[in-house]
Amino acid sequence: MSETQGTAKQTHASEQNAGADFVAYLRERLPLVEAALASANAAPLCAGSDAPDADLNRYLYDPLAHFTAGGGKRVRPVLALLGAEAVGGTAEQALSSGVAIELFQSAALIHDDIADASELRRGEPCLYRTEGEGLAINAGDLALTRVFEVVLNDASLPADRRLRVLEELVRMERHTLEGQALDLGWARDDRWDVTSDDYLYMIEGKTAWYTVASPLFIGALAAGASDDAARGLIELGRPAGLAFQLQDDLLNLVGDADAQGKDFRSDITEGKRTLAVVWALEHLAAEPRSELVSLLEAKTTSPEALARAVELIELGGGISACRDLARKLTDEAQAKAAELADSGVITPRAAQLLRSMADFFISRNA
Repeated sequence: MSETQGTAKQTHASEQNAGADFVAYLRERLPLVEAALASANAAPLCAGSDAPDADLNRYLYDPLAHFTAGGGKRVRPVLALLGAEAVGGTAEQALSSGVAIELFQSAALIHDDIADASELRRGEPCLYRTEGEGLAINAGDLALTRVFEVVLNDASLPADRRLRVLEELVRMERHTLEGQALDLGWARDDRWDVTSDDYLYMIEGKTAWYTVASPLFIGALAAGASDDAARGLIELGRPAGLAFQLQDDLLNLVGDADAQGKDFRSDITEGKRTLAVVWALEHLAAEPRSELVSLLEAKTTSPEALARAVELIELGGGISACRDLARKLTDEAQAKAAELADSGVITPRAAQLLRSMADFFISRNA
């Protein structure tokens, strides 16, 4: 075996092992989260009376329960549990918070699919395609109300902690809505003057807060940590959440086409302003820049046109810039985990899991 071949095998093995501790933690905590989500399924307010229970279930409660049950890795609720355990609490203390965050995820995805006119979600037709747009919007709105109900109904949490958790859930939602407004507004107004800094601000609001920073912070608050003690988890979660989104962007452009199916390179079809795109537009010469904008505006699904768009993005340095920044942000999050452990804010075990989490975010292929 040559030295080059040996190095390549070592690199591949390292990539396969990246995030292994966090993946094991996800699997360990998943049954707890799934059971809590199932028990949080809502029912008609006046069940058993003269209310048309069957219709209410058919048109409102069952569609949301089915959609939420089809969730993926449950990273967000599990991070709420990790936030609680990181500061010396128990996973159970953060269960209602984790369920609330996953229900917000359901609402966001249901509404996003309508805004983006998407076809598939989690391997099935989007909810608005099976139930109709009106009922899908209503199901998403139900999920938003359940965000607060599940926390308010958690009698195991002292009242002051429930209030703090609710305050942070509201802030998480506001961050997400701000990011979504920018994303949708730039697309509506055909804005191609968006900068890399603009994009990073947008995904910090739309993704980083509710994917990583808020779940960790809220979980710690549910376990009784003070705001000051838990604040470092936000400082860790923001760069980790940004890296998570950048990896999503890369996978859509240069990931596994078979694994993604119809979603592969859908960001180009939808004309999304990802970091790779806006970086390329900032650095391409006039002619290739104009060609890339034309491809992004064409809503094309042609494999050849999509491949050409990726070539132009690579020519403008967008792919490498995205990878480099994801790695830099991951290093920042991991350094913060070590700092929090050294200062006694979080346990050494939590610090290891959080470092593993950051590696998992940028090494995953789905």
